[in-house]
This record gives sequence, structure tokens and C-alpha cells, in this order.
Amino acid sequence: MSKRRVVITGMGILSPVGNDVATAWKNVVEGNSGIGAVTDFDTSAYNTRIAGEVRNFVAADAFFDGVPTPTDEAGIKALEDERRSIAKDFKRMDPFIHYGIVAGAHAFRQSGLVVTEENAGRIGVAAGAGIGGLHTIEATAIELNEKGPRKVSPFYVPSSIINMVAGNLSIYFGLKGPNIALVSACTTAAHNIGMAMRLIQYGDADAMLAGGSEHATTTTAMAGFCSAKAMSTRNDDPTHASRPWDIGRDGFLLSNGAGMLMLEEYEFAKARGANILAELVGFGMSGDAYHITSPSGDGAELAMRNALHDAHITPEDVQYVNAHGTSTPVGDLGEAKAIRNVFGDHATAKGKFAVSSTKSVTGHLLGAAGGVEAIFSVMAIRDGIMPPTMNLVDVDPEVAALGMDLVPNKAEKADLNIVVSNSFGFGGTNGTLVFRRV
Repeated sequence: MSKRRVVITGMGILSPVGNDVATAWKNVVEGNSGIGAVTDFDTSAYNTRIAGEVRNFVAADAFFDGVPTPTDEAGIKALEDERRSIAKDFKRMDPFIHYGIVAGAHAFRQSGLVVTEENAGRIGVAAGAGIGGLHTIEATAIELNEKGPRKVSPFYVPSSIINMVAGNLSIYFGLKGPNIALVSACTTAAHNIGMAMRLIQYGDADAMLAGGSEHATTTTAMAGFCSAKAMSTRNDDPTHASRPWDIGRDGFLLSNGAGMLMLEEYEFAKARGANILAELVGFGMSGDAYHITSPSGDGAELAMRNALHDAHITPEDVQYVNAHGTSTPVGDLGEAKAIRNVFGDHATAKGKFAVSSTKSVTGHLLGAAGGVEAIFSVMAIRDGIMPPTMNLVDVDPEVAALGMDLVPNKAEKADLNIVVSNSFGFGGTNGTLVFRRV
């Protein structure tokens, strides 16, 4: 059976480096870090006191970014009514839901797709989060303890459960096709994008809004990762704390945001004259079957091999890999070795292949990471630019011995046709996406 082609027609992002695609991409290419002191709560008792926050963001306003102002009285009133309704809804939602809805709205509107009574059942949503509504869960637990069960909001559950990004986007835009939310830790967005691709390929949908979101800088999340000694403690030098493959790396940094893509079947998009940004040609998954938090590297290798096989391409066809690269001692080395194994001698071909980690400036957006990095992969193809791995001052000797170009500290121009994006998560869950120029 021949699978249908899947293309990207819209993208939306919220991140520590920008709340729109153009700004975020510019900062990533220029190596401008979005890491700073945590402002959501008092971190004085925490070993790690820095993270990547979404700044200058008012959800109810951002939802309407790009919406033209009507000129007629009836249109103006309708928009004002919608603004009030959205603002009321948003008061009952966890921040991660805000991020996912707004990024999804931006991606949907960029695509120019018009939902009708005829096509609504063929357009769906696949969006999740790695840890979901911890902010709301924490606040509700305190309220329950201090005031009793009668004071718990009736909106507590729908304001915190992970599938509410997909659910609300479906409601707001009238999307009656598949409505799903895959949850797989830091591979969440990649898996949602990949499974949305499958739904389109095999005819269950013609278009899917897909990705992930996260609000990770909460008291319990920060405390848990600190206790696990998983995060960097370079609190006095936040912009240089995330340093994938550098010998001085000491852990990742939590970040907030969302990355959403509008995926469409190629002929469906072409027929309506959509602006096609890139094609999604491959998706691979695997499981480490090794350890709940420590990666083996074997799973990463298998996910990449599966993705290349799915795309019907060879390792030599790939010019750039946007790595998972979180700045952890074990994870970075394991992924680097896996990439070298998959791409063989091609991985060391200067000017023909390179790897970099944009988490060096964004931090780790957990369940949203794969969505944000899918966007960066598409932008890399569009502009012919491989974004840098910042803070790579002294390459880990074991990584250096692999002989790969890690795009240290400065973006590199390249003629990019095919780009790979990796996402790996706790529990040994792995996902790889392959994008191609159209």
C-alpha cells in the first residue's frame, strides 16, 4: 500500500527564545540564550535556580495574534465577545494548556486552512505534554489541605489533564477528526507529530494540528529534578549553563513553551493552494528497555534507523541532525555515539553532515521539545542554516573522537535537503522525525 505524502503548512511556537517563529528562529541562529533566573516562585532553597521561561506572554491576548480587526460593527462586536469568552476560559486552564492552544492557533492560522461542515471530520488534533498540569495540581493540593474538599474547583480536572490542549483546540476551531494526546515524557511532541503523520498517511485524516506543550518550572518539578541531580547548577552563569557535548556540562535546564505544526496530506494542501513549508517524510520509534532515566544509546540508534527506513532514504541523504542534546553527561555521549553508528563515515564528512543542539539556548522543554525542534528543523531547511551548539568551548574527548561537526558557537550555512530531529525521554522512549525540502 502506498502511503500518502504529508507536508507542513503552519507552525506556532512559544519558547524562552521567542513567542513567534521568526523571533525564536533568529535568536537560535544568533545563539541568544533564553535561560535566566526562575521568576515563578522562590527558588532560594533549590540547587538549581535557573530555567527557560516564556516571557511577555498574556495568553488571552496572544491567542488573537494575527487576527484582523473587523471594520463593520457586527464583526467588531463578535470579536469582542469572542475575546471575553476566551479570557474567561483561560482563567480555568493550567499554563501548559495556554501555551499549547496559542501555539496551535498560530500554526492553524498560518496554514490558511478553512474548516467547513464538509471537511471538519477529516481535520484533527494530536497534542500532549510530558508532565502536564503540575502548576494546577500543586495549587489544588494546597487548597485541599488548607480549606477542605468543598473548596476544590469544579474545573480542577479539566484544567490540568494533558489531553486538554487537543480538546480545546478541537473546540475552538471546530476540528472533528481524530482528537488524541500521546504522553511519552520528552518524546511527547515528536510522537504526536509522528502519529498525526501516520493518521494522514493511512487515510484517517487529511490534516492534523500536532505537537506538544509544557509548563515545567513548578515547585515539585524543579524539586524532583534537583533531587535527581539531573539539572545544571551554574546558577551564576545561566546563559552558559546548557552546554551539550562540552566537557563541563553538568545537566539540563527546565524550560516552558509549546511547538505546534499544521500537517496536511500533500494533494489536500496543494488543491487549496497552501504554502508548503516542508515535507515530513519519516518517523521512527523505539524503546531502550534499559533504565527509567538513563539512556542506553541503542534505542536512539534504532529510532533513527527506523525513521530513515520509513523515509526510504540512506544515511548519506541526510545533511543535518537536530539532536536531542540536553547537556547531560550520559545522554549527550550516548546520542553522539548513536548518530555516528547510524550515519557511519558520512557523519564525519566535513561540509556534508553536521549535528547541533538548540537546547544550548532554549533549555529543555520536555514534552514540547520535539515540537519546537521540528520547527527549527523546518526553518533550517528553508533558510539553509544549521543553528549552532552554543557554549561548546571544550568538547568532551569521547565525543570529539567521533569526528563529527557539532556546529560550535556559530551557525553554519549549508544546502539542506533532508534534516533529522531526535527526541528521547525517560522510560527509554525514543522518536525521530525526518523532514525534506519540497
